[in-house]
Amino acid sequence: MASRYDGQHAEHIQSALLGSAAAQSALVASWGRSMRLYGLNPEEGTLPDFLSERELTDARERLGSLITTAQATLDRLYSAVGGAGCCVLLADKDGVPVDRRGSVSDDATFCKIGLWTGAVWSEEREGTNGIGTALAEQRALTIHRDQHFRSRNTALSCTVAPIFDHCGRLMAAIDVSSARHDLTEDFVKLIAMAVVDAARRVEAENFRLAFPKARIMLAKLGPDVSYERSASALIAVDEDDLVIGASRTVRHVLGLTDESLSKPLPAASLLGQSMDVEQEFAAAERSVIQRVLAKADGNISVAATMMGMGRATLHRKLKKLGIH
Repeated sequence: MASRYDGQHAEHIQSALLGSAAAQSALVASWGRSMRLYGLNPEEGTLPDFLSERELTDARERLGSLITTAQATLDRLYSAVGGAGCCVLLADKDGVPVDRRGSVSDDATFCKIGLWTGAVWSEEREGTNGIGTALAEQRALTIHRDQHFRSRNTALSCTVAPIFDHCGRLMAAIDVSSARHDLTEDFVKLIAMAVVDAARRVEAENFRLAFPKARIMLAKLGPDVSYERSASALIAVDEDDLVIGASRTVRHVLGLTDESLSKPLPAASLLGQSMDVEQEFAAAERSVIQRVLAKADGNISVAATMMGMGRATLHRKLKKLGIH
């Protein structure tokens, strides 16, 4: 698709790379990678490469259950932006869309551009673009029109947020793209909020599925951590109240690694709770007795028998623990 930036876009990029902004702008840094590291030409007009059917099937299989996990969130996101001429893509960590939502009336346009399943939108292959650059920099971003490296992509506006797995590793990305010339910057900002929220929803659901028998809790990260990051600060806690999993946000803020999580780590430590050993033991004992009493319908004799102790002993423990 021809762009009004043809013939001038390459000069604009070259000028930016030589200017004072080159060392400060993340966008210009991406342009620099595209031209100098990957050896790409901004005036190259060919479409993105496409995987074969077999390669695309393999890419989907590598994502495991994530595609299924993301279905409801992608549907919800598309219902919010589809009416404005946007398509929604779920791409793997290599920048290949493996699932898509879009209006039939817009399919021809997006297919011609290459915003389709199986296309390769990595930064290494396509230069600065929403999917590829968000994955390269592992952060949410928008590449709006002439911020793209390729001249033929400068009619696009692409907003993307990465998805990290339950171990904090880059896994995929959600993209909302539009080719409409009347897309306003204010609407792009609203799209950005929706895309980030969708990515966090998919991350949270994937995290829960990775630890099906654990309690999933929010970790306390302190007042200096943004609401967005705090909302994605998930930990998985086993039946002994030990942390067995932590989301990328928790790992980053608290310096946790796979190695540190392989050792016993009390959840109280991450939740900002300070209890000494005696208090923790009493709390655990109280919890067990309360559960047994509930199971015994409050019958002291039955509960004592279930716990292998005498009725008098149980009465003393109830009095000590303040259980009425």
